[in-house]
Amino acid sequence: MTRMLNNQVAFITGGASGIGAGTARRFVEEGARVMIADVQDEAGEALCAELQSAGGGVHYVHCDVSDAASVEAAIRQTAEHFGQLDIVFANAGINGVFAPIEELTPDEWARTLSINLTGTYLTVHFAVPYLKRGGGSIIITSSVNGIRTFSNPGASAYSSSKAAQVAFMKMMALELGQHGIRCNAVCPGKIETSIDERTIQKGTEKIGIEVELPLGNPALHHGEGDVGQVADVCVFLASDLGRHVSGVEIFVDGGASLLR
Repeated sequence: MTRMLNNQVAFITGGASGIGAGTARRFVEEGARVMIADVQDEAGEALCAELQSAGGGVHYVHCDVSDAASVEAAIRQTAEHFGQLDIVFANAGINGVFAPIEELTPDEWARTLSINLTGTYLTVHFAVPYLKRGGGSIIITSSVNGIRTFSNPGASAYSSSKAAQVAFMKMMALELGQHGIRCNAVCPGKIETSIDERTIQKGTEKIGIEVELPLGNPALHHGEGDVGQVADVCVFLASDLGRHVSGVEIFVDGGASLLR
């Protein structure tokens, strides 16, 4: 059986854990060679070793997406190591700090935007010259938050970055289509990852936003998903199955965000 990503090379930011790691595994299963890029070196090297032992063509590179030089070097290393670049998954991101706007500091705001939004820009910026050689697929991890859901108190920086990523994606879809490059976004809902454990909450109870889903939530799986479900959508967008899909955000939340 032909695998959907045979002879393709993928670069995945935030690839050491969560959605990035799950997608790296799926891409390898479908025949892709993968560069895992992250700041979590121990986790990234461990995942790389795991996938290599299973026969995958996988490499790890340290990459801080908020630093232009780091991103440029990581993408250049990818192209040099594998000889090509076909798929870019701009996935790295943080929740950052959730706080009332008067308590959210300029540095906290800037850090969230620098990783989530500027990191996406830098990844695409440095990858496009390589993608233009033969076309390809860019996938951005956005979120239902800031697009269809605004029920997380204090998430002003996070939601703003997620909304901006979708606007950026649509601009790239138009700008890069003439070069055979597609650009789309996945917008996960409640997905079981460790990102919430790294979220800092400061005084959000004072904001007064309280949302409870209706009893007997009709969404698929009650709106709770896993990284594999997001990874499957990424395979579709990266592969020839999505060859005429560009400029769209795909919600991976079982429809739960329609209730909020």
